[in-house]
Amino acid sequence: MVPWSNSVCSSTFLSTRFIWPLRKIMSEKRGGYAFRRRGVSTSRRLEDSRNPRYVLPEYSRDIPGKELFESQDIRPEEGSKELRGTWDDLRKLLLRIDGQRYPAYKDLYGGWKHSSFFLAVENIQSDPFAPPSRFRVLIPREIAGFPEQTYSSKAREVALRDFITRKFWASCHGLHLDKAAPNKGWGSSKGANLNIDKPKQHILERSSCVFTEKFVEVRFTVALPARGRTIEGVRAKEILIDGLPQVVLSSCLMDSLDYDELLDHLKLAEDQEFLRNTLKSMKLVGFVADGAILPRKSGASDEPLSTSDVVTFESPASMRVSIQLPNHGTITGMGIPEGISLIVGGGFHGKSTLLQALEVGVYNHIRGDGREFVCVDPNTTKIRAEDGRAVTSVDISSFIKNLPFGKDTRSFSTEDASGSTSQAANIMESIEAGATTLLVDEDTCATNFMIRDRRMQALVSKDKEPITPFISRIRDMYERHGISTILVIGGSGDYFDVCDTVILMDSYRPYDVTKRAKEITVELPSMAVERENKGSDMFMLPCQRAPIPASLEGARRGGRGRIRATGLYSIEFGSEEIELDAVEQLVDPSQTRAVADILDMMLDTGLINGKRIIGELLDAVEEMINQKGLDCIAPGRTIVGNYARPRRLELAAALNRLRGLQVTQKRVNSKTTT
Repeated sequence: MVPWSNSVCSSTFLSTRFIWPLRKIMSEKRGGYAFRRRGVSTSRRLEDSRNPRYVLPEYSRDIPGKELFESQDIRPEEGSKELRGTWDDLRKLLLRIDGQRYPAYKDLYGGWKHSSFFLAVENIQSDPFAPPSRFRVLIPREIAGFPEQTYSSKAREVALRDFITRKFWASCHGLHLDKAAPNKGWGSSKGANLNIDKPKQHILERSSCVFTEKFVEVRFTVALPARGRTIEGVRAKEILIDGLPQVVLSSCLMDSLDYDELLDHLKLAEDQEFLRNTLKSMKLVGFVADGAILPRKSGASDEPLSTSDVVTFESPASMRVSIQLPNHGTITGMGIPEGISLIVGGGFHGKSTLLQALEVGVYNHIRGDGREFVCVDPNTTKIRAEDGRAVTSVDISSFIKNLPFGKDTRSFSTEDASGSTSQAANIMESIEAGATTLLVDEDTCATNFMIRDRRMQALVSKDKEPITPFISRIRDMYERHGISTILVIGGSGDYFDVCDTVILMDSYRPYDVTKRAKEITVELPSMAVERENKGSDMFMLPCQRAPIPASLEGARRGGRGRIRATGLYSIEFGSEEIELDAVEQLVDPSQTRAVADILDMMLDTGLINGKRIIGELLDAVEEMINQKGLDCIAPGRTIVGNYARPRRLELAAALNRLRGLQVTQKRVNSKTTT
């Protein structure tokens, strides 16, 4: 036995067991984790010359031939910057490292030249259990061969990238390359699957495929195969050397694709975008095409119901409008006018189904979805009650005043909002972020926020009730500020007094019953509307707020120091979890990933500086993405292939739900829209 007094042994023991772990812990507290994750310290700033390593990445990193891997845009710690060799050289390397320990996979770093494309190895996973390795292929545009008319507009370009991504995934699936080896224990085979961020029913702007000046670039992942921690080089060769070229050549070259199918995809997206942007000039906030299929297959599937007895949509004659599209000619359907529209009817007759279709009408859809021409105002948002959410300095005084103990509702904050205060905050935050049309379903609302009937008014006088119900503000919101509302309601006819349009759903078919609803208001007076329509009793736009960066920085440094999406409706933000279950217009986890990294980027680059109000932050982010693409939000200049672009409204919703957020109220904008 070696005595503990041995100086060498003692030094080694202390260094191994105590000193190095202590240094690791201390580095985490000094921002070491952020440095390793982002390639920069947590104090990086957009224009900080003291930190030149952080530069907002260009939309592309495409440089032909050998120069591709000599660009300064490639991070030094990601391996060799040189073109490593040919496709045959890569094959030999994979066979050479067969049977070696897993870290030998890092020899793949760099670039490899196929006869038709370049393969760039961006990140190698640390072990078989880590997230898969990141790759990208770059096909010269002259080889890809896509004609200019396939990307002649922004809508077409986004749809083209979406189409290539879908075909890439379909090719992987058809060749069974997307199936990982079953994990049967430590020593069993693992990984061996090639995947790309799979699109769903919606056509979203993604980072999985980008078009640059010289290249078509496709980003994907490979779980590099191993048995235990021993490299299976032969299986890796089958994926990268044999399988990948088949996938690329069948999905990324115009000559390999069905041109008519591609053109139909592009024209469909372009027409949906045109329709959505045409609504305002027609004084509409929504449109549902005749023949649309609104019901979904199930609560867990966004695919259309395909049974033989499905009821297709048919517009009421009095609400039918015709719209001339650039590619599909004239289509007809139900136009929902600006103002206040009610969707009424008995239970299970399709009220909520129609509203749910309108919710996702802010996105373009693929052929066969059934909702291809269901479109709404681009700035439409869904509103609901959200018990328990955090609220930070939101002016909800238009709805709630005179709380017990003199709590100020002009700057209302709480860590545990009630149904009514959360719904009021959701409305005001959405308007602050730019919403111009609200979608509301009574099933997910706070009853006391929506209405106070005549009997309750008689029992509880107005001076004892702090809530001014939504029914008393909805008219002001439209007439003074141009904010329209589409409301599903089946339990109260009091809203007939304040609405412009009433749509009755009967056995999934819509009927215009506006005239009859107005007759009922005369026959059966309600007296539920409590509004004076003058002075301070009118609906006022919310105060603008500027987030304080120190409050976000404090949350980010807590916990494990991570900012990442953990699901469609959840973001880990340091020590806090941002819960987005009530943000129903998030439709893809890749949007949530983008939201998480945008929050991180806004803090790192100094966009959040305590002076910019939320609207200005959202404008700045949209401008950055418009100019540079989604790459500009990636941490540490990495290349991320699984982003989908979120709307500004969902980004604002995530920021507003961060517990611990602090803001400064800047000013009140009471501008009236006529």
